[in-house]
Amino acid sequence: MNILDPANYADGTVLDLAGPLVDGKVVLDEIVPPRAPWSAEVKHGDILTIVDVGGNQSADCLLYNARDTTERYSVPDTIAWSGNIYVRTGTVLRSSEGNPLATVVANEIDRQDTIGGACGKESNTLRYGHHTASEHGCRENFLAEAARYGMGARDIVSNLNWFMNVPVEADGTLGIVDGISGPGKRVAFRAEMDILVLVSNCPQMNNPCNDFNPTPLRMIVTAGPV
Repeated sequence: MNILDPANYADGTVLDLAGPLVDGKVVLDEIVPPRAPWSAEVKHGDILTIVDVGGNQSADCLLYNARDTTERYSVPDTIAWSGNIYVRTGTVLRSSEGNPLATVVANEIDRQDTIGGACGKESNTLRYGHHTASEHGCRENFLAEAARYGMGARDIVSNLNWFMNVPVEADGTLGIVDGISGPGKRVAFRAEMDILVLVSNCPQMNNPCNDFNPTPLRMIVTAGPV
């Protein structure tokens, strides 16, 4: 299967590979197939651009201190320090120690999510029925990729969801609804230390987090100033 052929997706699918959101030397450029995991170490000062190639494709993401993976992304620290439940340009992504792991330096959609969590076999079964038991989710992708670095289930924590639309209403209710992204939309964040980035190109087919049409992601790392 040619994962960059629009004919392999739902009718009307448009794929836009775009490019990095920042200038500089590209040191990594990879395509993540639909439903697949991905990981890479991003050096201090380098910038990772994530491209939503097909539009409205959730990219579940975890960050770790590459030198000590017991220090990892923290949703509550990030929200508390930023004073906002949404992630936008300028948001500092904090660790479990309160340290900056990364900073969002550019963002082409209104807001990014960090409260919607990650799908998995167990949660899919509870939410959507036992007929989904054979479907793997982002948790399974995270576990498979984390194992490459000697990590396991206890190392999988609450995550970021790039390009996923999780609005919060005035009464506190929230839901996963149709996306606010589109083909070629991008987000970029700068590593504030050497970080390990895990991404699950979300395989979910039971809610609109990827428009019921999983499509590729493009991951571009640009070198920071020397």
